[in-house]
Amino acid sequence: MGVKIDGRQIHHLRFADDNVLITSNISQAGCMLADFDKARGEIGLRLNLTNVMFARSGSVSYALFTLNGTVISECSSYGREINMTNDLAPELSRKKRAAWGAIKSIDDAVKRTKNTRLRTHLFDSTVLPALTYEPESRSLRKQDAHSKGRY
Repeated sequence: MGVKIDGRQIHHLRFADDNVLITSNISQAGCMLADFDKARGEIGLRLNLTNVMFARSGSVSYALFTLNGTVISECSSYGREINMTNDLAPELSRKKRAAWGAIKSIDDAVKRTKNTRLRTHLFDSTVLPALTYEPESRSLRKQDAHSKGRY
């Protein structure tokens, strides 16, 4: 299961509280998700199926994806721009705008305090997430994209 990247077989990625299961076909994906759900259940955790999404490459034809009879939504965007030339300029520009927006949101509080620990905490809790976590976690379900006119 999984895909080969740089000679290594990759079958999952983990980000903060998100997991990405990787496979080359839809039937393996269903088995992997069922195994993942079963393993979580054994330690008392349950998947929130309203937050579970799947993505497919353009070479995979449409297929209904379900777990325990529940249809899983298809993800249409991860909030990160992906392109074939691996040009990161648009993504870096977007991250820079997000960071400046976060800085502006705490600017007044930072100017009003001399407390270095508070300033550091404000930066760590506001600016760093805008630079790192946000692009990897924001995703859009296809049905939401249709309702927002993105398709």
